[in-house]
Amino acid sequence: MYSSKDLYKALDKYELSSTKRDMERRLHEAALMGSVASLNELLQEDALILDRVIVACVTDTPLHIAAILGHVDFVREILNRKPEFACEINLRRSSPLHLASAKGYIEIVKDLLSINSDMCLAHDRDGRTPLHLAAMKGRVMVLKELVHANPEATRVIAYQRKTILHLCVKYNQFEALRMLVDTISDDDFVNREDDNGNNILHLAVGDKQIETIKFLLSSTKVRVNALNVNGFTALDVLTHSPRDLKDMDIGDSLRGAGAQRASDMPKATRDTRVIRSGNMSLLTQNRVPAQPSRSQGSSWEKYLKRHETWLEKKRSSLMVVASLIATMAFQAGVTPPGGVWQDDGVCQAGVNPPGGVRQAGVNPPVESQKNSGHTAGSSVMAHKHPEIYPKFLGANTTGFVASLSIILLLISGLPLKSRIFMWILMVIMWIAISSMAETYLYSVLTVTPDQVAVEYVTRTSIRVWTGVIGLLLLWNSIRLVIKVLRKFGLLKRRVRGPSSNPVSTV
Repeated sequence: MYSSKDLYKALDKYELSSTKRDMERRLHEAALMGSVASLNELLQEDALILDRVIVACVTDTPLHIAAILGHVDFVREILNRKPEFACEINLRRSSPLHLASAKGYIEIVKDLLSINSDMCLAHDRDGRTPLHLAAMKGRVMVLKELVHANPEATRVIAYQRKTILHLCVKYNQFEALRMLVDTISDDDFVNREDDNGNNILHLAVGDKQIETIKFLLSSTKVRVNALNVNGFTALDVLTHSPRDLKDMDIGDSLRGAGAQRASDMPKATRDTRVIRSGNMSLLTQNRVPAQPSRSQGSSWEKYLKRHETWLEKKRSSLMVVASLIATMAFQAGVTPPGGVWQDDGVCQAGVNPPGGVRQAGVNPPVESQKNSGHTAGSSVMAHKHPEIYPKFLGANTTGFVASLSIILLLISGLPLKSRIFMWILMVIMWIAISSMAETYLYSVLTVTPDQVAVEYVTRTSIRVWTGVIGLLLLWNSIRLVIKVLRKFGLLKRRVRGPSSNPVSTV
């Protein structure tokens, strides 16, 4: 059994604890509202309330709350009474300066810096300083104050060895980047690389930030041909990034500054690079097997370059031609030769169709000699030449579908870097072009009155076209057979011996 004295003590402790919780709640509300009067009232009731918060608080202090909400007067009152609040951190290891810098409250930042400027170097749980947060949010005025208070804060490295300049580019804060570059004025710092070997130009090109790219090329000494860990220069990054309308402008700016692709650079420049990982630096060299000679390495590089150039040209040509064929086929499909009927009615023998074309000197087919109904918008050719129209439509549709298939494959993102895929696309293109040629012949047959001349031109065209296609098929078949024989070792490439005489073996 508890005595009355024990019960009174327990009750007093409970009431005291309840009073403390109530005081802390009121302090929290005062910070939320930024009420200096409520703060002073609480301090009159309990002069040690701020000290107890410093000791016991593990979440946001009243100063954290006021700093993130921008209550300047409340912040100043707290700092006047307890300056040590400026160094307190919350569960995310963020100080009040972190929060005020991220929100851009310049007056609060100034007040906090006047207490302890070393808080510019404090890291939160993600390894970011107040300067990093201000840069990520583009708070230019805050950045100026932080840099002025502690210039060394600009050198602090963030996660993945990113500098503050990397963060500006990553979060597309151009004004912040320009201010920092002008303030720091250090070419080596501008060219610092992150864990992936990217300098800020790599990041700007990858994100297609034209304004940033032009500023870096014109106002800094950024290394335009620096290699990242993938062996990519800034121009390589542009080439391997998704296509964009900005690509041409960016490419011209880079080339104007002397940018090159890695494959175009001297081999000695690409053989060795430093890969930084954490606090370690590893020196790696590209190796080629069996001690290749310089001429062999140069030949291989030239082959790779030619291969890549060939693929790029093929892709561009196929896209342009396929787009043109698709446009022509669509137009021919919705507006066939002879036009379309302009009204609903009956087509009588010997009467010119409204909106259509009557062939002079040619007797209409038996079907057209009878009254036949038609509807507005339907093809005149389908009624007047029912034996030709299905062939016309089939050829036109084949060309349309083939060209759309090429466009779809080229924009789908499939790895079409092999010559085999390019040849497949070329075969589809042959089908599309041949179909459009057939469509043209059917169109001419229906709109030309002199059938004898048309038949002669048609036969001649078919012979010429068949000959061209036959030669192409023969040539490519021979090339395919040669490649197969070489692959199985039945035919070797022509090589040059020491005497420079060509030797060929089968």
